[in-house]
Amino acid sequence: MLTVVYDETCPLCRRCRHWLETQPTHVRLEFVAAGSDEARRRYGGLPWLGSELVIASAAGEVWVGPSAFLMALWATQQYRPWSYRLSGNAFTPLAEWFFKTVSSNRRLLGGLFFRSECPDGRCVRHDRARSRDPRGMRDGVHG
Repeated sequence: MLTVVYDETCPLCRRCRHWLETQPTHVRLEFVAAGSDEARRRYGGLPWLGSELVIASAAGEVWVGPSAFLMALWATQQYRPWSYRLSGNAFTPLAEWFFKTVSSNRRLLGGLFFRSECPDGRCVRHDRARSRDPRGMRDGVHG
């Protein structure tokens, strides 16, 4: 079994969790929100908790950041071959760059692509465009 510790406040991270939950896997996956009491109880000593993707095995092994991303792929039936390719000498720098770029911009990307996602059903979609009134005014400013 692998435990995936993800940032539950990040729309992109929640979407990735949902995607991973739908994938057939070779090993059982458990998902724990990084900000939960359970995560603090089990992994509170990890300095990356909440700031990086973390995957932990039942044997106590821990993968963080790009390594955790590759482990997530490794766990899936369809993408395991990609985990091997991306962890090889030729593609490791690309995989690390990709993950670090997405991870460091995850809030921006989540806001752009997944704004309407609401885990508890209580939030409302916020339109990114400013409202216009019929006179061509935008938020009280002409133009």
